[in-house]
Amino acid sequence: MSKWETIGASDEWYTPAFVFEALDEGFDLDVAAPLMGPRHVPCGSWMHENSLALMWQGFVWMNPPFGGRNSLAPWLDKFFAHGNGIALTPDRTSAPWWQDASERADAFMFTRGKIKFERPDGSIGKSPGSGVTLWASGGRAVDALTRARSLGALCKAVTQ
Repeated sequence: MSKWETIGASDEWYTPAFVFEALDEGFDLDVAAPLMGPRHVPCGSWMHENSLALMWQGFVWMNPPFGGRNSLAPWLDKFFAHGNGIALTPDRTSAPWWQDASERADAFMFTRGKIKFERPDGSIGKSPGSGVTLWASGGRAVDALTRARSLGALCKAVTQ
């Protein structure tokens, strides 16, 4: 999930299976898969390196490296330009990248509680630094977040 969960340890974290069970959706591509590949992501293919430079196709799942300040902006730019998928980022509601994403998303969800992500060895992280936001881009993604209401509070875009 992030370096603030385990200082000095790997930044490879897996989204737990219950998130995908709630979404009840398959993905064509995991665009930011951990080095070992997606553990629970129901997807046909995945990318680990050069994801921002490569073409994305189909309905995507994106749990990018949380990294440093504003490192999520290029990932979200590409995600929203692609326009078809679900992304997971930390809740940083005051950050400029988060504010920008909230205006571009078709819907977003604040998860209930802090999701404890999995390490490559299968152990569960103990103390997440923050909650997460799930972002929907496109109608299929909005439908998936709507089905996953058990995960948290859903906010849909207001059309004018």
